[in-house]
Amino acid sequence: MMHRDSWGLRALVLACVLWSLPAAALNNGLGQPPPSVDRQTPYSTVQGFLSAAHRGDYALAAHYLDLDFIPRAEQAERGFQLARRLKFVMDRKLAVDLSSLSKAPEGDAENARTDLLGTIPLEGANVPIRVQRVTAEGALVWVFSESTVKQVDPLFAEYGPTVAEFLPPVFFSDTVLGLEPWQWLGLLVTLLGSLVVAVVSERLLLAFALRLARWTRITWDDDLVAAGKGPLKLVVFAALLVAGTSFLRLPAPVQGFFNRVGYSLGVISLAWFILRFLRVSAAFVQKRVSVEMKDASRARSVSTQLVVLRSIFEVATYVIAAALLLIQFEVVRSVGVSLLASAGIAGLVLGLAAQKSISTLLAGIQLSITQPIRIGDTVIVENEFGTVEEITLTYVVLRVWDQRRLVIPITQFLDKPFQNWSKGSPEMLGAITLQVDYFTDIDALRAELTRILQTEGKQMWDGRVGNVVVLDVLDRTLTIRALVSVANSDLLFDLRALVRERMVEFLRVNPQWLPITRTEARQVPPPQPPSSDTKEPPAPPTPPRA
Repeated sequence: MMHRDSWGLRALVLACVLWSLPAAALNNGLGQPPPSVDRQTPYSTVQGFLSAAHRGDYALAAHYLDLDFIPRAEQAERGFQLARRLKFVMDRKLAVDLSSLSKAPEGDAENARTDLLGTIPLEGANVPIRVQRVTAEGALVWVFSESTVKQVDPLFAEYGPTVAEFLPPVFFSDTVLGLEPWQWLGLLVTLLGSLVVAVVSERLLLAFALRLARWTRITWDDDLVAAGKGPLKLVVFAALLVAGTSFLRLPAPVQGFFNRVGYSLGVISLAWFILRFLRVSAAFVQKRVSVEMKDASRARSVSTQLVVLRSIFEVATYVIAAALLLIQFEVVRSVGVSLLASAGIAGLVLGLAAQKSISTLLAGIQLSITQPIRIGDTVIVENEFGTVEEITLTYVVLRVWDQRRLVIPITQFLDKPFQNWSKGSPEMLGAITLQVDYFTDIDALRAELTRILQTEGKQMWDGRVGNVVVLDVLDRTLTIRALVSVANSDLLFDLRALVRERMVEFLRVNPQWLPITRTEARQVPPPQPPSSDTKEPPAPPTPPRA
């Protein structure tokens, strides 16, 4: 009886020893693989592993690994851990091209035993990631090679998330939209933390910069610091977002998305700040010009050039920012390469399609250089009298005398004639015409004009010209023209209206000078009877009858 018990004890010890040794068959410690596990080809093995791992089913993904070097009792636990770690490493450092893998059970014709997915650098060397053809229950299957699985832990220590060793397993149990719970939690913390840090950093940096700006006498730097509010916060948030997500070991597509978001926010913040910089700088120069430049005409010229140049730089900023945003997409880059390859045809087509738009933009640039009009000029366009209020690259806004706004295409000022009362010298002459009688005393009208200009019109008249001449002689009246001068066109209408009103009042006081229609009647004498001495003229001869 004791002998029989000793043999039973020996058998039990032998069984325990054999259980602790590496399994002779493939992954006996994991149990029988489910029917959904397809390991017939390198393609199906890699695809099945990635699909299971991204779903968070690491127990199923472990069947695609060669775990025979691990004791059978530890294969389930270690297989789950190694599958999760390999997924992290491959998502982070290896872009697998499934189309390059063989879909034949025999594998690649050049190497029918292994298939290489790629290499990952580690401590100065490149670690190959391979799938290998092995025997499982009398059949040949493809699994990740033993040498690859043995390198998973060193690779994970180098590239994997360190937080994975401290969080509970529930944070790694399943995936939602390809991300594990701990990654979603990390994204939430990264977004909120980046926003808070960006707001605080912006306030501190702007406060420090404003303190430095106040040491200077000019106000331009103070306005420039204020212009940084918003763009600075956005660029800090973008930088922290990209840096924070890089520690979450996100899959390559997800990390690429956040990298593009951060890049886009950086481009937008830079363009935003440039636009504000242009606005602040243009306003500062405009203020200095209006204060220091005594020549009003020259000041308007500089203002016009500033407005047009600012518009040009703003358009260039929008175009470059849009190009930088779109060029990060492969589709746009492909289109760009195609356009460059066919630059001649594309340039011809685009030139014909955008001929009017391009000509309008070029006209705006030409207008800023030649300056036939300037901001503040008084012009007459399309029989409308007004002041140039705004000049852009495509149109001009004219403030008409009755407060209406007339929007005129900028090409019209280069293609059609118009009157610019402010071009050159601002001094102008104005005429007032009157119809008077022939008996009007012209010298009295001249004296009255001089009195008006030297008294009521003294603030508007510049003293250069003030005369009265007979402009025309009609059949019943004389046309009198009173000519006056002003220092600028803004005073001309008011002075002409004043002179016209006072001259009419002066003629009313002397009504004999007003136009009068005269009628002259003459008596016609009666006809005289013929005298007896007058002989009657002979009758004309009678024509002969036929």
